[in-house]
Amino acid sequence: MQRRPSSAGTDARAGPHAAALAQYRRRAAVYDLELAAFEPIRRRAIEALAPQPGDVVLDVGCGTGLSFAALRAAVGSEGRVIGIEQSAEMVAQARERVRANGWSNVTLIEATTSEAPIGLAADAALLHFTHDILREPPALAHLMRHLRPGARVTAAGLQWAGAVLWPINLFVLGAALHSVSSLEGLDRPWSRLAALTERHRVDALLGGSVFVFSAVVPAHA
Repeated sequence: MQRRPSSAGTDARAGPHAAALAQYRRRAAVYDLELAAFEPIRRRAIEALAPQPGDVVLDVGCGTGLSFAALRAAVGSEGRVIGIEQSAEMVAQARERVRANGWSNVTLIEATTSEAPIGLAADAALLHFTHDILREPPALAHLMRHLRPGARVTAAGLQWAGAVLWPINLFVLGAALHSVSSLEGLDRPWSRLAALTERHRVDALLGGSVFVFSAVVPAHA
């Protein structure tokens, strides 16, 4: 596992990242149970990403590594999965998941997405329920610099279901207050990623409360 320098760790715990770190510190022990109901969304997102044998896939905001098994099954022994996560508590659980399964081609980077020392150009990136990252331009810019032209990108997460669907939006609000540090952009969480990519597709699921966004990095990137 790669760790960022201690000075960067100090900086990341200031400003907009502090709330997210505190939140995930509280949730780490029960995170897998909390996301169990959304596992069909995870499968849908990974199917949309369509990782291929031999691919290098970035699992951005990987949490405890719940996507690792499916991503590894897709990329095979010749591929590689790189998980990026800023929460030390989440990384500890992801590291134990990797160790317990003997996954030699899974790498963990403990860092914010905007600071992660990725060091390569990947073939695909998954952002599963990572609203804060999707709304952070420096994080997206850093991610795009580490994706090859034509790379596939898929994001999934909560969204407002529409003005008239207030019962569904009450669910979204409750879930969002528990899992994101800001409600900004919840009407179109993928919009900043869409501005950097092409060939977009957005599917609305669970009554419109969840989206799966797919795109590719432009050939000129």
